[in-house]
Amino acid sequence: MTKRTRLIEERSRMGKTQQQVAADLGVSEVYIRKLESGVSSPGRDMMIRLQRYYKSPLKKLFPDLFCG
Repeated sequence: MTKRTRLIEERSRMGKTQQQVAADLGVSEVYIRKLESGVSSPGRDMMIRLQRYYKSPLKKLFPDLFCG
């Protein structure tokens, strides 16, 4: 389990709370917290939604899910 610091940094850069991101994406705050802490991994559709939301490459948002 690896903390996903880039997700946290991107959210902070936007000035958003976990609750706000969850509301924007239509998911629970607990789910966002689990994604950021590395406890849960997103499905393909959620990965794409997060990529678009943060305007950041998936490999940077989820380096633990990509090799090399």
